[in-house]
Amino acid sequence: MVNNLFDLSGKVAIVTGASSGLGIQFAKALASAGANITIAARRVEKLKALEIELEKFGIKCLTVKCDVLNEDDIINVVERTVEEFGKIDILVNNAGTSSSAQAEDLTGEEWDTVLNTNLRGVFFFSKHAAKKMKERNYGRIINITSMYGVIGNTQNPLSSYHASKGGVTNLTRALAGEWAKYGITVNAIGPGFFESEMTKEMVSDDSFKDFVRSRCPMKRIGKPGEMDGLLIYLASDNSSYLTGQDICVDGGWTAV
Repeated sequence: MVNNLFDLSGKVAIVTGASSGLGIQFAKALASAGANITIAARRVEKLKALEIELEKFGIKCLTVKCDVLNEDDIINVVERTVEEFGKIDILVNNAGTSSSAQAEDLTGEEWDTVLNTNLRGVFFFSKHAAKKMKERNYGRIINITSMYGVIGNTQNPLSSYHASKGGVTNLTRALAGEWAKYGITVNAIGPGFFESEMTKEMVSDDSFKDFVRSRCPMKRIGKPGEMDGLLIYLASDNSSYLTGQDICVDGGWTAV
């Protein structure tokens, strides 16, 4: 019975930012549990390569080009998913970006790009997906935040990133409270450092490795797949009484 609760067969998921890094990992995790998936991102050629891999799990996959800065693109992904699969059960808001600059040097354009991608995009994707979820009184929304949404840092100047991810953490709580009566749970996963397209150069640097060893209780960055179990749990019926939470997967970084 427990195993069935983690079975996502017949469920339909949307994963944003699925053309690289954690988005690819999340899509594969959901597919391995049996979910049909819409993968969305700006780089369609990368999505098409992922689509081939996902279909090897025996699931159906829909590829849709999407820029989360464009609300019409978001609406298109939602509508295409419902047309293809008839419903939306799971939304993984993974698309994100960052900008490294001293706060006093950060431009308005840089600030807006990070906040609009990481926070505004999450809100509007959640809004439009929730409209479909409410019709069936069921939904699982999983926002990908960051441990940097709950702490600051002295290594890199990332004020806009901190602000955006902190906003998503509290947006998660707000939407959880608002939509609980519709059978929709809204939770967040806050990764520590994992290798991705955005972090690959940074995490391979020796000084950064020293920084991680000095700050992280596990003294390492995350390994591929170390968020898969949590993702599947939050996407499954087994998490039906859990909502409004931001769970950091960070090797204990935020615990000390």
